[in-house]
Amino acid sequence: MARLHTALSDQLGLVVPIVQAPMAGGPASIELVAAVSQAGGLGSFGFAYTPPEEMKRQAAAVRAKTNGPFGINLFGAPLPSDVPDADQREALSAVAGYYAELGLPHPEPVRAPYGPDFSAQLDAVVDIRPKVFTTHLSALSGVQLGRLKAAGILVGASATCVAEAEMLQSLGFDFVIAQGGEAGGHRGTYLRDPYEAMTGTLALTRLLAKAVRLPVIAAGGIMDGEGIAAVLCLGAQAAQLGTAFIACPESGASQAHKEALLAAREDITTITEKFSGKPARGIANRFTREMQARNALQLVFPAQNSVTAKLRAASAKAGNPDFVAMWAGQGLALSRALPAAALIARLEAEAIEAIRRTANIVKE
Repeated sequence: MARLHTALSDQLGLVVPIVQAPMAGGPASIELVAAVSQAGGLGSFGFAYTPPEEMKRQAAAVRAKTNGPFGINLFGAPLPSDVPDADQREALSAVAGYYAELGLPHPEPVRAPYGPDFSAQLDAVVDIRPKVFTTHLSALSGVQLGRLKAAGILVGASATCVAEAEMLQSLGFDFVIAQGGEAGGHRGTYLRDPYEAMTGTLALTRLLAKAVRLPVIAAGGIMDGEGIAAVLCLGAQAAQLGTAFIACPESGASQAHKEALLAAREDITTITEKFSGKPARGIANRFTREMQARNALQLVFPAQNSVTAKLRAASAKAGNPDFVAMWAGQGLALSRALPAAALIARLEAEAIEAIRRTANIVKE
């Protein structure tokens, strides 16, 4: 039977060169990560907001379900030391009406630290020893990178421009993830303005494949085997898909999020800072539209994420999509509600067929 594979997928111990994107905040559940890894892809945890002990618990739960490799991703963006009281008052006022609408108490000021300690999270990664570790929103110091590699962990990071990929290569990373402008979730930019580093996935994949010696994983808007075939032909050694896995039954995304994906017929996404304080692509909804129309103040990342946390949770629990951060890439209308293993099998078959069709285009 024909199978897809690349040098990188072989190095990672994958059956197919497919990476499930490490979606923080719920979608990358234990069940989804385990199912993807068991099916031969790379299941990935998005642990940006997860305390170290919980990271260890979830990693152990996956290992109890599968011997397949998995990855862990962290956000490396520095936490702000403090947020001015005047900004707090304005940001809380901007969402207070929505809180009241859902029957929630008035939102309270957020205080530092605004998220888990990155150093402690990294210690947990070294203890867990996943096959892969990736970072988003930053690179790593030489010392941090050395610790991970000494533990036998393959290390990658996202890049939204050539300069970021060249930095990763100079630091000694093992691979780079080309995050195109179509990608759902947070923009991984840290050397440029995120709104200026919006090169599309196909162009960015080819640029990075030509610019650096590192293996490239393409990410952004890839939803089917034809998309995987396209990026492999452009020089990528694997494809990373996030939105494609959100509608899977194993996904931890809210039902409102899944239903919105499956109902979409075209690109209905927007890039917003109103949920977390950093630019992220998701399905446009009442919250994003109204907050943008009012030019409402948001706090810096990740303080704003704390400001909207209870609102997002209550909206999801009520099945109301108005205030849910439904991260999604521009290919969301191609979503399929398949079990993860069935989706991976379908993706591989589609990619192989697409590559075969491409070969038939050439006439001697």
